[in-house]
Amino acid sequence: MRHQLFGLRAIALALRLFGLRASFEAAPFWACASRVFALCVLVALAIALPASSFAQGRGRGGQPPAPPRPAPRSADGHPNLGPPPGETGVWLPGNARFAEPEDGGRGARGANANPALAALFAPVPGAPPKPKVGEVPWQQWAKGVYDYRLANQFEPHTRCKPSGGAREFFTPYGVEFVDMPELKRMYIMDIGGPHTYRIIYMDGREHPKNLEPTYYGHSIGHWDGDALVVDTIGFNEKFWMDREGSPHTEKLHFIERFTRMNMNAMKYEITIDDPGAYTGTWSTGSVLRWSPGQELFEYVCQDNNHAPELMLGDQKSVDRSSVIIP
Repeated sequence: MRHQLFGLRAIALALRLFGLRASFEAAPFWACASRVFALCVLVALAIALPASSFAQGRGRGGQPPAPPRPAPRSADGHPNLGPPPGETGVWLPGNARFAEPEDGGRGARGANANPALAALFAPVPGAPPKPKVGEVPWQQWAKGVYDYRLANQFEPHTRCKPSGGAREFFTPYGVEFVDMPELKRMYIMDIGGPHTYRIIYMDGREHPKNLEPTYYGHSIGHWDGDALVVDTIGFNEKFWMDREGSPHTEKLHFIERFTRMNMNAMKYEITIDDPGAYTGTWSTGSVLRWSPGQELFEYVCQDNNHAPELMLGDQKSVDRSSVIIP
């Protein structure tokens, strides 16, 4: 019950932050697909995260909480990125921005008044450093697209499109890693995605030549000590690679490093090399949070989707002046 109260308070604060006057009862989740998508993510996280995620700094009776369990390991000795046998759980995002706004951002400022939102924006021990927006080596056109997307969040994810790059980990309801060592493959199940999954080939193969660009690209992985390193190329340009809308091109070379620090936290380090959109290679990352007791479920985005007619305009009337997804 406590985490539900936190969630309700987060909803109320988020509504005030975003200046929304309509009641939640009059705005079902599917209707939040465009302009208020970021709000919906905050709400989903506030409800989904267990109370312990918002109360890590205190235990029973005001005592310090027990330290997290160590990272589980598979039979081959490598860290198990999924749940231990007999348990369930999924990974949820923390601060999902690639780059920090120069002024901290609207959500971070509002977090000062609410512990639920504060948990999403608070620094996490061991988190990879993030650049400021002004430190990202944008090409001029890329920065212009980024600024436009911040103001006009017509994101492909809200139109039931797969979310490639890091955006896969910043979707509602989290993700699950499924290791299939007998197949030498790792699967990433994106719960809030449109019935899709990503394959990481762990058999030592190289990227094929002349790849046909896709949403998830072609991923090959290997273990570097306790870190899973994933190298991906072959992306198309039909998705946003993060929640804020950082642009990319088909030249994108995306390198990820997953290190499960303990049972409850996984460091997610990202290196972006895209000479089509940036003047140099740059890095960012975050810490994914373990949500125990959660399982994969069927998330239906396409069937009986009432949202398409509300995906442009002010969500009060249908605006069909544009059919282009920025």
